Amino acid sequence: MCTGELFEVPLLEYKDMPAISQFLPRKEDFGDDSCVDLRICQCTICGLIQLDNEPVYYFREVIRSGSVSPEVRAFRTKQFQDFIDTNGLKGKKIVEIGCGRGEYLSIMSQTGAEAYGLECRQESVDECKEKGLKAVQGFLESLDYQIEHGPFDAFYICNFLEHIDQPSVALRAIANNLVDGGIGIVEVPNTDLLLTDQCFYKFTLEHLLNFTQDSLEFALHLNGFEILSCKPIRHGSPLSAVVRKRQRLDFTGFKAGQGKLEEELKKFVASYDPRQVAFWGAGHYTFGILSAFDFLKEIRYIIDSAPFKQSRYSPKSHVPIVPPEMLAENPVQAVIVSAAGYSNEVAKILRTEFAPEIAIAVIRNNSLEILT
Repeated sequence: MCTGELFEVPLLEYKDMPAISQFLPRKEDFGDDSCVDLRICQCTICGLIQLDNEPVYYFREVIRSGSVSPEVRAFRTKQFQDFIDTNGLKGKKIVEIGCGRGEYLSIMSQTGAEAYGLECRQESVDECKEKGLKAVQGFLESLDYQIEHGPFDAFYICNFLEHIDQPSVALRAIANNLVDGGIGIVEVPNTDLLLTDQCFYKFTLEHLLNFTQDSLEFALHLNGFEILSCKPIRHGSPLSAVVRKRQRLDFTGFKAGQGKLEEELKKFVASYDPRQVAFWGAGHYTFGILSAFDFLKEIRYIIDSAPFKQSRYSPKSHVPIVPPEMLAENPVQAVIVSAAGYSNEVAKILRTEFAPEIAIAVIRNNSLEILT
């Protein structure tokens, strides 16, 4: 998932385990039946529990049997309808990644969403179409893979991610086929439950990946999703995450904030000759402000208590940095405090230890607080 190295020693090894769990052998196939040695390993970086084995030959295909049970159908019907209603997806396009023969796709198609399915096995796609479902043949094998009928408003992938040999590729390809802010459901078997049970027979060659809640959330964050919720559902067996495609943050407010601070600083400094104004705090806050506002480049100096900064100059604006004692030797009429979490302490020092009559203003976010 993250391309990290596995721990050198496997967590577990089991000899002569079944090589397949689907396409089961008939009596005449016994001669071709084979076994594998399962090596269950863990990544040193992301912690993902995974098999150090080649995937089964049919790992791209979704084969379900239990999904036809009345209990599962009732659960999925409510789950899918709630998902569509809660997220305003009626009439919107949603795609199932690994739709098999349409077991879940048929349920999603009844929710009011425009449901599509992606499935690798052509026979399964044909069966979906015979049922009147919208399915296309394909597999998420590259980051730029385009799913027909996309982009989609939402997606769901249920008990399929754990079969895929390149999970990060699959998840990023899904994100690339979504509209901005597209939402989805990701479900995998709950390995936290497996670790509690400690049942060796729950490991299978089909499940290349064994996600705990921690490693599932890591995978989703790593590959372009924000997690809205992630929890065990339905008897605790599946881990179900509701996710949203990560969006570009809105930083437009920064410009307005900068304008507000500039206006308030101009008004304050205009009451004095710039050479009668100083800043206190030779840190990146002050340096950024002096660099952004040219009208501050003529201030007298910057005060700072750190000896290693004194007798130096601010970057770009080249204002001298001096010790606090300079206020007595070469006084100014006003000091603007820009000292982050130390601003209140600095203001108190200014008022009690230096010139009580000096005008003091403190920069707080994008506002200038003038102290009386």
